[in-house]
Formats: sequence, structure tokens, C-alpha cells
Amino acid sequence: MGLDVDKTLARIDEMHAANKFWEQPMWQGLIQGTLPLPMLKEFARQHGIIPLHNHNYHGRLYVHCPDPKWREMIAEVVYEEGTGRLYANGVAHNELYYNFGEGLGIDREEMKNVRYCPGAIAFKAYFSSMCEKTFLEGVSSHMLAGEAQGPGYFGSIAQHLKDKFGLNDEQVAFWTVHDVADEDHSGIGRELLDEFAHDEADFQLVLKVVRETIDMMNLLTADTWRVMREAA
Repeated sequence: MGLDVDKTLARIDEMHAANKFWEQPMWQGLIQGTLPLPMLKEFARQHGIIPLHNHNYHGRLYVHCPDPKWREMIAEVVYEEGTGRLYANGVAHNELYYNFGEGLGIDREEMKNVRYCPGAIAFKAYFSSMCEKTFLEGVSSHMLAGEAQGPGYFGSIAQHLKDKFGLNDEQVAFWTVHDVADEDHSGIGRELLDEFAHDEADFQLVLKVVRETIDMMNLLTADTWRVMREAA
């Protein structure tokens, strides 16, 4: 039987359920609050490849969006990342991340000049390229694959950062804000497929993109975990 919106979304849910990113050692340590400070600091440096370079991702989605209504939606996401005026009390998301790093003892100059691991460099190259392909591919990669993995867990990370390392609300805001903002971003699957996936080939393409993006995120996690262990 051919794919339709319901079957495609169900397959995507199955991919995320099978991936179980929360069981990966790096994310498990973050969620449970068991990482020592040197490992946590290295995580903060490497993970910056996402929030400190987000203009390469959301920005490309906006430029390549063919539909005015969806451009408006993506524009709101770009606006939030760049200004924080929807969810973060006017603090841009890169500033939220710098605050997180500073709470761990990493100044922003160091955060701007990280020697990224190969997995982080590969992820940035892949994700940037996906976000400037067709809009269906870009949004599938960004919102059906990437942003579906965070909500529900980031709040636990924030609480452990406060309890174990003494970070304040401002320094953990990157995590608490994204518990809300990413859930809002990722809840567009049905509308996306209804409007932009028109036949079996489109649905298969969406599944391929989501599968590849999950694999690339796992590559980023595995290589980040490697350098975190070296930093311990």
C-alpha cells in the first residue's frame, strides 16, 4: 500500500522511537545530571555548532520557501532565534547560549573560537545544505527530524544544571526556552505534508530526509561524546 500523510507521520514517529536518543550516553548524562564539569564544558563548546550557527539553517529555509504563508511562519522562527522576543524575553538565542557557557566558566570569545570536532563540522555542512534544498526537504530535515528530539527533556537538563553546578535561571534559559519553542516548531508535520507532499515520491523523500538527518545527528552526538571523554 502506498504512503499518505498518516502513514508517513507514523513512520517518522517509529524512527524517533527506535532512535531513543535519550538513551545515548551523552544525552543520558545531561538529562540525569551525571556529567562532570570538564565533560559538560566540552559538550557546551561542541553543541554550539547548532545555536551559534542557526542563521545558516533557519535563514536558508526562509530564503528558499516558495509560499508566502510558510515564509511568514519561518520568518517568525528566524525572528525568535535572532531576537528572543516571542519566547525569551527579548534575549536572542545565541545570547542565551553564551549565557549558558558563561555559567560553566566559558567566556564568549572561547565559545566563538571552538575547535569543532569532525562530527560537528560534518553536521553543519549537511544541515546547511539540506536547508537550502527544496522546501519540503529543508523543513523535513529541520522540523520533522531535528526539532522533534528536544522537547520534554530540556527542562530536566536545566534543573540539573541549577542543582549540581549552581547555574541561575538566566544561565539555563537556553534549555527552558527550547522546551517550549522547539515543541512549537515541530508541531507542523501534518500541515507540511498536506501542502507540500503530493505523491508517493514526495512521501518517500520525506522519510529519506528524516532518516538521514537522524543519522547525522547521531554522528554529531557520537563524535561530541568522544571529545567529551577525552576532556574528562
